[in-house]
Amino acid sequence: MFFGLLLLLGSPYFAAAEPAAEVVVLGNVQDAGLPQLGCERRCCVREDGAPQSRRFTASIAVVLPASGRSFLFDATPDVREQIALLSRRPSYQRPNARRPVDGVFLTHAHMGHYTGLMHFGFEAMATRDLPVYCSERFASYLRENGPWSQLVSMSNIVPTAMMPGEPLSLSDEVLRVTSFLVPHRDEYSDTVGYRIEAGGESLIFLPDIDRWTEDIDVRRLVEENDHVLVDATFYSNDELPGRDLAAIPHPRIVDTMACLADLPAERRARLRFTHLNHSNPALQPGSESRRAIEAAGFRVAETGDVIRLGR
Repeated sequence: MFFGLLLLLGSPYFAAAEPAAEVVVLGNVQDAGLPQLGCERRCCVREDGAPQSRRFTASIAVVLPASGRSFLFDATPDVREQIALLSRRPSYQRPNARRPVDGVFLTHAHMGHYTGLMHFGFEAMATRDLPVYCSERFASYLRENGPWSQLVSMSNIVPTAMMPGEPLSLSDEVLRVTSFLVPHRDEYSDTVGYRIEAGGESLIFLPDIDRWTEDIDVRRLVEENDHVLVDATFYSNDELPGRDLAAIPHPRIVDTMACLADLPAERRARLRFTHLNHSNPALQPGSESRRAIEAAGFRVAETGDVIRLGR
């Protein structure tokens, strides 16, 4: 009987189940990263004059352990180091020598969210037919404006338009991604967030938005999804002396927390803050701002965090 039990425990039924997807946090800082060029404050420069330790721009990757397929969300200026970080995941498998991931999803055309595409071009990796998923307006911008149009004409990337609200199924429908429009500065493209579904669980990636609205309500996002990574550019209005923060609209962390304060602890724990400005005190573990976030039941997404979908 004991021997039979050992056989049963060693069977696949008792093996640790793989998640349907792993979401890997590859960065959590606003477009210009940290340290930021021209900043001489303590957030970017140590007391001895040396730069603070580098932090990467906000991005995530989704890896499907069963197949090894991977998808990058936003191609940041730090994409070289971020792909290197991703490659250390045991579940990651590089598709081939000319393709670091199986596809890239872009949120919008601000510098921290798409300029890493340059590393896929002729002067660098020279990828072949890498799908780049984005809005129709953004796809047109990439096709029609240099230097990005060279990546298209040389077949390094293939801009692939997504319709907001229409799910895109990938990898035999293991992964489903849906974009949704959000209000933001839209000089060259519109701005989207993404709902990522795998294994019966969902995650929101929304690194940039001007404000919460009736359509894009942070309470609804938290109540209807298992994990939520949202814009946390500024902690409060006191952060940048001499700057008119009204001209830089983003939901303040303190305001987002206030919107969710009455939710049960289990739901508040679903939310992680990302895309923090270099000046944001919540970037620093142990700071008063970070302690306030954690005491309220929320978290700051950290580079290297892994969120499992379909556990």
